[in-house]
Amino acid sequence: MPVGYRRTLRLGERGKTMATVKKSPNRKIANMNSVERAFAILEFLNSSRRGWNISEMSRKLGLPKSSTHVLFSTLDKLGYITEFQSSRRYQLSPKLYGLGRRALETTPLPMIALPHLHWLVQQTNLTAHVGILEKKQVVFVQKVDGPGIIKFDTYVGKCSQLHCTGLGKSLVAFRPEEEIKLLLDKYTFSRFTKQTISSLNAFMTECDRIRRAGYSMDDEEEELGIRCVAVPVLSDGIAVAAVSVTGTTGQMPLDAIPNIVSKATYAAGKIAWQLQPARGRHHTSEETVEGVA
Repeated sequence: MPVGYRRTLRLGERGKTMATVKKSPNRKIANMNSVERAFAILEFLNSSRRGWNISEMSRKLGLPKSSTHVLFSTLDKLGYITEFQSSRRYQLSPKLYGLGRRALETTPLPMIALPHLHWLVQQTNLTAHVGILEKKQVVFVQKVDGPGIIKFDTYVGKCSQLHCTGLGKSLVAFRPEEEIKLLLDKYTFSRFTKQTISSLNAFMTECDRIRRAGYSMDDEEEELGIRCVAVPVLSDGIAVAAVSVTGTTGQMPLDAIPNIVSKATYAAGKIAWQLQPARGRHHTSEETVEGVA
């Protein structure tokens, strides 16, 4: 398996699929004000490491090319995006990293989770993540790569959809029913593979299964050949975060899932314990926690 094999390797293709399936969001973007459009551009650029040029962004977001050019010029001038002259593509600039890092520093979760993710990777030889719910997306707030040459193009700050990721499913399933209904109101179930859940009824059925089983699974639903299991980090029965383990289908055969879930559940429990204010404040990221050597 080559090093370039990534979980989100086909983001360019995925963008085409989303542009085809999700026509209504394009119409919404066309009715947005300038600030909303600028942030739509930033979020779309965040979905790809290869970047996009103005014509591609105009077409995919359903915006007039002239308006897109003005917005790109402004964002470039402010230092939030960078143009690569050789390809005429734009990407997010390091300036945004500083903003995102400062935002993550407001929560202890990433540092608390880090030693437990290292332990989880040692136990499974797979890649581990922690994510939180933000609006109607899951945001990755911590990651530890598994050993070997297979790497996944996930990163701290990356946003993914809820219905096709293990993290997203756990974050949704372990919430009050009324909150779930509000969260999924007008949610678009974009299809990425034949395995992707593509309707509200099917997703609600999946949430019921997840609550009974205690874990969620992305079984080639976001990317063919990639499997992921996730468990919630609970506070009073509600998911405040989720822990996931990701690998290829070859690395994660179905008969290995129960053992992986057990390890992930243990790590999530440790994280949940430390997040409790009365206990968590006595720990630092440098302390050894039981079960994490």
